[in-house]
Amino acid sequence: MIYDLQKGSLLKRASAFILDGILLVILATGFAFAASAIFHYNAYSDMYSDGIDRYAEQYGIDFNSVLNQEDYNALSEADRANYDAAVEAMNTDPEIMHALNVIVRMIIAIVSVSVFFGFLVVEFIIPLIIKNGQTVGKKVFGLAVMRTNGVRIRGISLFIRTFLGKYVIETMIPVLIAMMIIFNAIGIMGGPGIMGLVMVGVLLLGQVLLLTFTKTKSMIHDIVSDCVVVDMASQMIFDDEASMLEYKTKKAAEQASRSPY
Repeated sequence: MIYDLQKGSLLKRASAFILDGILLVILATGFAFAASAIFHYNAYSDMYSDGIDRYAEQYGIDFNSVLNQEDYNALSEADRANYDAAVEAMNTDPEIMHALNVIVRMIIAIVSVSVFFGFLVVEFIIPLIIKNGQTVGKKVFGLAVMRTNGVRIRGISLFIRTFLGKYVIETMIPVLIAMMIIFNAIGIMGGPGIMGLVMVGVLLLGQVLLLTFTKTKSMIHDIVSDCVVVDMASQMIFDDEASMLEYKTKKAAEQASRSPY
């Protein structure tokens, strides 16, 4: 075991990331289904769908055939007038608009909370149990997480790494921007504009630059928590700074005693 930095290889880190990502998606999906059932998401979805079907039948419009501006322009003048009238009627229907507003809020809340619980289990609770910041993926591929000074990662650092770095910055900012773009595309709410796309682009570029040029090959979640991913088999991880200094002092004394000068 070596106390100098023994970085985990990018191949092992990528493999661990994929395995942990699969577990996170499974858990988050399960939480989402449970939350949808608890808060009766399907009831509001059915209410909205029934309203759309009602106005489509009333105005003789197939909303599924008008997915973009080109489809709209291809309609005959009479069909376009009926389409506009149907949309206007739906936009002024309080029951439909209430269902739509609830659906949008529930989607945002369910996605946010489900992903949060996924990270809570995969990236926080499991590493606290296994120790050394090891997720299932890191355990399988022989990786660990420690502070950059060689000391074992503690709960507060793991919390910052997981929830500020991975959940908030690296996951929810891009996810929320993506949802806003999707909702804007179907006319539900305003989009994030060009600045939202710029933010996501800067975030991705920053991750690549950090992974490429930092000495520890770290990403944002490691930078904000002052941590580094290391090879578990070869890296010596100390319980605290005192034990680390004691070990280094002992090694320095042994080396000095073997020196002929």
